[in-house]
Amino acid sequence: MHVRFSAAPVPADSALVARLVEQDALPADLPAVVAEGAKQSRFTGKTGQVHEAFVAQGEAIARVALAGIGARGEGDRRAALEKAGAGLTARYLTSGVTTLALDLAGSGLAADETAAVLLAARLRGWRWDAWRTTLKDDQKPTLAEIVVHGAPEGAEAAWQRESALAEGVELTRELVTEPGNVLYPESFVVRVQGRVAGTGLEVTVLDEAAMRDLGMGALLGVAQGSLRSPRILALRWNGAAADAKPVAFVGKGVTFDSGGISLKPGAGMEDMKWDMGGAGAVAGAMLALAKRRAKANVVGICGLVENMPDGGAQRPGDVVKTMSGQTVEVINTDAEGRLVLCDVLTWTQKTFQPATIIDLATLTGAIIATLGNEYAGLFSNDDALAERILAAGKACGEQLWRLPMGAVYDKMIDSPIADMKNMGSRYAGSITAAQFIQRFIDKGADGKATPWAHLDIAGMVWADKPGQTWDKGATGYGVRLIDRIVRDAHEA
Repeated sequence: MHVRFSAAPVPADSALVARLVEQDALPADLPAVVAEGAKQSRFTGKTGQVHEAFVAQGEAIARVALAGIGARGEGDRRAALEKAGAGLTARYLTSGVTTLALDLAGSGLAADETAAVLLAARLRGWRWDAWRTTLKDDQKPTLAEIVVHGAPEGAEAAWQRESALAEGVELTRELVTEPGNVLYPESFVVRVQGRVAGTGLEVTVLDEAAMRDLGMGALLGVAQGSLRSPRILALRWNGAAADAKPVAFVGKGVTFDSGGISLKPGAGMEDMKWDMGGAGAVAGAMLALAKRRAKANVVGICGLVENMPDGGAQRPGDVVKTMSGQTVEVINTDAEGRLVLCDVLTWTQKTFQPATIIDLATLTGAIIATLGNEYAGLFSNDDALAERILAAGKACGEQLWRLPMGAVYDKMIDSPIADMKNMGSRYAGSITAAQFIQRFIDKGADGKATPWAHLDIAGMVWADKPGQTWDKGATGYGVRLIDRIVRDAHEA
């Protein structure tokens, strides 16, 4: 959806005009029929309310939409504004109207508040209809443009930053939505390379031969049952001083996860096309950071494999040697994400020497059992880093909940024949997965480990019903979170 700003008043022939309304503060200049209709329908401007009226414009009829943004100073202002913007798009996306005139004259909104409304409006309008060929006309999106009138000073510049973020979220949703026969490690790389071309991102790609030379036995063990060759995609953005160590975001990218020899149940297996949601979030976030010219040094690394069960597939009981030199007894081939991450994390640390590492992965079903689809799980070896991530999640609406770690859980993945097992018992599955990953975080000369956090986002990347800023399907979770972490803690 395109957004543009106009210095002119709202044209008299506009087919759809929308206004934002504070709670219990209907604008005094509303046409009488609109104001009276709002009162009679009990529209008061509460967050999420949308009221529609029709007014005569000469011989034409125009729609007027009122979207409630709640009372200023009460609740989460950003969330209220986003709900209003998204609500307008949801209401009119397939209405037949192509342009919405957003009249902000006298609204009292600040520049960043305006950008929040527009970001939500654009995100709610994203759909992926590439594979739908029989949609009826009244099911097809028509709303293609929002024209902003009466915007506050600085709103257009604020929107330029947020529009870059929107592009990143949209790329992530596209990657997560595509089926496994279309999106696999090689095609993931090609698609992302095409989207980031010309942005200034430095791109590095490792193929299977390079990974073998580096000794990535864990990642290659996951990939060996598939005809699709694995890849590592690294995107580097240098927006700060050359000598400043980067923050690294590492994403699990299992483009389809059958479970391997430890085959998943057939029911719902189609959902495993989105087991690359962590890598998708990293790719989308790196596009957003580059598009808005972030003043930080950031690397985004995607470990890309397909987990399939052919005659050459990894077996339960196999032992693999990781790039770090540590060995892993593979108890369950469906606990594959941590095997991918461990080698990618080792390579990331050796290649980029990051000051901070944050990995994102659709890692465990246990995190969904624990937190549902409301929070991602957060694990960390550093309290200050964990607090920054929690604050960033709250600020952008992509919430997390911190879970414990400790030696008592670490013992649950000790192996009798190797350095560790790739899973523990049926209990504390998300925690033991985090304990596994932590074993691959290096320590410096001072004996202190690099600040690291693991985000288990399995319950967040796909939604079975529409949310505030997304339709049913891919949510784009992680892009806004990464962007907010960089804005708050790493930009110069």
